[in-house]
Amino acid sequence: MTPPPCNLTFSDVEFTAIRAQGAGGQNVNKVSNAVHLRFAVRASSLPEAIKERLLALSDQRITTEGVVVIKAQTSRSLEHNKAEALERLQALIDSVALVPKARKATKPTFGSKQRRLAGKATRAQVKRLRGRVSGSD
Repeated sequence: MTPPPCNLTFSDVEFTAIRAQGAGGQNVNKVSNAVHLRFAVRASSLPEAIKERLLALSDQRITTEGVVVIKAQTSRSLEHNKAEALERLQALIDSVALVPKARKATKPTFGSKQRRLAGKATRAQVKRLRGRVSGSD
């Protein structure tokens, strides 16, 4: 099995083997393996900044108690599903590992203001021409 991602230890990650969803068949009892990966964010060995950003995510895989639950069931092999769940956890942690760039407030340029006003004038003209025609005939 591959080592856990980042600075995680195997004690941070808990695997539970479950029965996979989907249609049955002759081999359903032998090959319907799935894995629940549970990762307690607050109790983990991640840096505090990453923990805060991870808990601030509005992701349905993160419970209100701060536990990440990932279900992997694409493969028939339990080991492949474990590896896939670890990869997904790694991707989730990597998505918050980079510090978001601070946004600098900017003002619109003179040209962009002129283009916006010209577009508004054009639309106003089109709407004005849709109005009732005066009968000077």
